Amino acid sequence: MRLKPRQKLFIHLALIITCLLVMTPVFFAMAKSTQTRAEVYHYPPKLGIGTAFLRNYRTAWREFDLGRYMTNTFIVAALVMVFKTIFSMLAGLALVYFDFPLKNAIFYFILFTLMMPTEIMIIALFNLVSDLGWSNNYLSLTVPFMASATGVFLFRQHFSTIPSNLADAARVDGAGPLRFLWSVLLPMSGNTIAAMALIQFIYMWNQYLWPLIIIRENKRQLIQIGLRAMTSQQDVTNWGVVMAGAVIAMVPPLVIFILLHEQFTKGFALGRSK
Repeated sequence: MRLKPRQKLFIHLALIITCLLVMTPVFFAMAKSTQTRAEVYHYPPKLGIGTAFLRNYRTAWREFDLGRYMTNTFIVAALVMVFKTIFSMLAGLALVYFDFPLKNAIFYFILFTLMMPTEIMIIALFNLVSDLGWSNNYLSLTVPFMASATGVFLFRQHFSTIPSNLADAARVDGAGPLRFLWSVLLPMSGNTIAAMALIQFIYMWNQYLWPLIIIRENKRQLIQIGLRAMTSQQDVTNWGVVMAGAVIAMVPPLVIFILLHEQFTKGFALGRSK
């Protein structure tokens, strides 16, 4: 359906206004990250660049050790991103190209887990991790998150759009399931893999509750806990420094998004177009 010029103009204006509203907290944080404590509390609020730009960012990086927190988080997020994507691909392969009892029931049960927030399972998960002796290390931060109902659903739907005669041809050529996955499905799934990787990296980068509960040593903590610590390690919270830390913490996921956003969009549009 072709839109009239007036309708296109209205849609574009609505999208621009929505984007500005969504980005307002980010712009506010960036402005406050450059201001002194007096400028932060000034009324009416100052929304321009302040006089403590370099000082706030230097303080946030050096005195609160954000580099270590970000390194820990990057390692955890990268491990989960890689292994969760691999396991989701294997599960999607099984649900599409293999026949076994209760296949549909298993798939719907996996979808059902999407309605269960992590918080309702956190006590049982804490007890399990403690019994395994994984507390206070990377195993407790990575292994519980390596299975993903979202990832299984995403790859299952993507593999369903690929013609089944490709699997038949691979069997005739003597290719096993893993060879079929590596040689046929993987080259056709780049956009879906990128979408999955982006979702999971940002999800793990924003983890707060679980590392707060399971990690006791400060040197092993993740970035979100590090940002919270910035408000408790100061006698009087300097919100300019805190906002500087928050802006620094946004950089890695922003870079990942910039690198993968095109594939991310195509990954979701591909299944819809087919």
